[in-house]
Amino acid sequence: MSVSSEDQGGSKDTLLWGLVFIILIAAVAGNWWVGKHFNDVNVALRALGVLVAIAAAGVLALRTVKGKATLAFARESRLEVRKVVWPTRQEAIQTTLIVLAVTAVMGLLLFVLDGALVWLVNLITGV
Repeated sequence: MSVSSEDQGGSKDTLLWGLVFIILIAAVAGNWWVGKHFNDVNVALRALGVLVAIAAAGVLALRTVKGKATLAFARESRLEVRKVVWPTRQEAIQTTLIVLAVTAVMGLLLFVLDGALVWLVNLITGV
């Protein structure tokens, strides 16, 4: 992916990021202000307003160089996830049981080792 000098951000990106932060701050402050001064406004309506503001900020953020790169990364990641060969149900169950068994054996081993070390320290110190 080649990046031209025009796509490297600059003042346009700075302006867009500034707008994103202003929108997000306005959403939080507006939600607080409406909740404080207009108690009869439905909470769901206030939440919808905040979600619309977050969506608008997201659209603006995706128009920046970093936003475009993030979107491209997400698309490439989605393609890679489709290539993954997922285990069958039986393989997942067998692997889970193996992990549980090894964990139990290690827990028992550490319990015995801890008990032996406590006994050894008590023997040496005479407590």
